[in-house]
Amino acid sequence: MKAHDGMYIGGEWRAAAGTDLIAVVDPADEQVIAHVPAGTAEDVDAAVSAAREALPEWAATPPAERAAKIAALRDVLVARKDEIAETVTAELGAPLPFSQAVHAGVPILVAGSYAELAASYAFEERVGNSTVYAEPVGVVGAITPWNYPLHQIVAKVAPALAAGCTVVLKPAEDTPLTAQLFAEAVHEAGIPAGVFNLVTGLGPVAGQALAEHGGVDLVSFTGSTAVGKQIGATAGAAVKRVALELGGKSANVILPSADLAKAVGVGIANVMGNSGQTCSAWTRMLVHTSQYDEAIALAAEAAAKYGDRIGPLVNAKQHARVRGYIEKGVAEGARLVAGGPDAPREQGYFVSPTVFADVTPEMTIAQEEIFGPVVSIIRYEDEDDALRIANGTVYGLAGAVWAGDDAEAVAFARRMDTGQVDINGGRFNPLAPFGGYKQSGVGRELGSHGLAEYLQTKSLQF
Repeated sequence: MKAHDGMYIGGEWRAAAGTDLIAVVDPADEQVIAHVPAGTAEDVDAAVSAAREALPEWAATPPAERAAKIAALRDVLVARKDEIAETVTAELGAPLPFSQAVHAGVPILVAGSYAELAASYAFEERVGNSTVYAEPVGVVGAITPWNYPLHQIVAKVAPALAAGCTVVLKPAEDTPLTAQLFAEAVHEAGIPAGVFNLVTGLGPVAGQALAEHGGVDLVSFTGSTAVGKQIGATAGAAVKRVALELGGKSANVILPSADLAKAVGVGIANVMGNSGQTCSAWTRMLVHTSQYDEAIALAAEAAAKYGDRIGPLVNAKQHARVRGYIEKGVAEGARLVAGGPDAPREQGYFVSPTVFADVTPEMTIAQEEIFGPVVSIIRYEDEDDALRIANGTVYGLAGAVWAGDDAEAVAFARRMDTGQVDINGGRFNPLAPFGGYKQSGVGRELGSHGLAEYLQTKSLQF
């Protein structure tokens, strides 16, 4: 696609208020592929004004009609799925097959799920002598990350539109072309002017202006815990709603009764997907001491298969950050059994698939989110020890449990302080709520729980 040199505001592409630009870089070869405008507070204000103007009519639109518009948006995403995949690959670096299956495929599923939910959700119910209404919260400021650029947009915009809210989106500066493509899809689907608005820009400028804007009723942010804390504080001071999907350090707990080879293989694949740039990745593999050496050998063998199959990291800063964590793991006494800090290619932000053994729970690589293709294998003595390790971080976003039967895995998973757990390799479900405990965030995305984030409650007594 050709980059737009303006903002999508009020149903049209408008010139940016300022002249500053953001360079979009292909992380596979470090070449600039496009420029987009760096939005200012003035651009954000214009977008919020357009969203506020469109809000009354969109909020009053019958849910079935909103559902039809979301379905039309889904259909445009289907028609343009190849272009979506190519765009994500160009600016994020994900291999094209992964972009086709995940970066283009999952948002289509999610958009479809909200088209159905908008038509079927109970926006009104009788409770005793009261009628209770679920009404749109208002104008939503959506701030999305680069790691799943279209999925994270759709996971916020689709439920917001289903609820009757209007939206101003500030996407990550590394992947703005995907956001512009989404704005084109919104326009093509016939969603009314001002219901969705796009401002590209830097987080500390456009993102902060959006989070602080008095005309925004709810801020939905996905990104780092550090930035999430700032947005939460800003919103709290204004008594403004927030939904925060933040960091993770998820545990992949392999109980002794599990199929070890399968659990290790799927566990490595989980982290290598998207080059490890996934907040819910199972980056800590917990293995019983009796199976530890075998698991290390299996993990090293599995990681070796990904050398040429994973893409680069998103940018130079992330590249340096991940290599720094690998060096820190070595310095703190962990043992490299695959990969390492050395760059596998002369050009591009690539990092080798890396597996550490002899990791202790208190090490930096076992506590902090690395956001790269790095797995830490940790030994445990018994189930209580495994639970202590699994729950022993500030995060609680996701995880996995493997056991000889589902009941045993479920019993362990129910004791984990985390928002989502995959049981014996459970599949992605676009209707299941996704979000974290502890410092992994506030609120949920996907399904009816994700829709509820964009609603407020009113009761009438008779």
